[in-house]
Amino acid sequence: MRALTAALVAATLVLAPARAAELVMFEQLGCEWCEVWDQEVGSVFAKTDEGRLLALRKVDIDDPRPPDLAHIDKIRYTPTFVVIDRGAEVGRIVGYPGEAFFYGFLGDIINKL
Repeated sequence: MRALTAALVAATLVLAPARAAELVMFEQLGCEWCEVWDQEVGSVFAKTDEGRLLALRKVDIDDPRPPDLAHIDKIRYTPTFVVIDRGAEVGRIVGYPGEAFFYGFLGDIINKL
């Protein structure tokens, strides 16, 4: 599954023009699963095919929402990952189900770009 996702991401990078897509991670202080994600994925995300396609942006759910994300609603659980492209939500992952599932779900969202 990971190899398929990597191949699709690579093809997207070659065939698609540069994008301003981003992965917004909504987190909060003391979130155990946010910390697990940081250790398992976050530390290397920028070096992955997915990370080269989607810039990572972290937002604390307890802080005021940045104006460009004001339209993103129903963020209640952390971590919640929202893929934004050209200001619109493309998809989201609520919670962190582990590295393999995370990349599988993220690959499904990337396919919508």
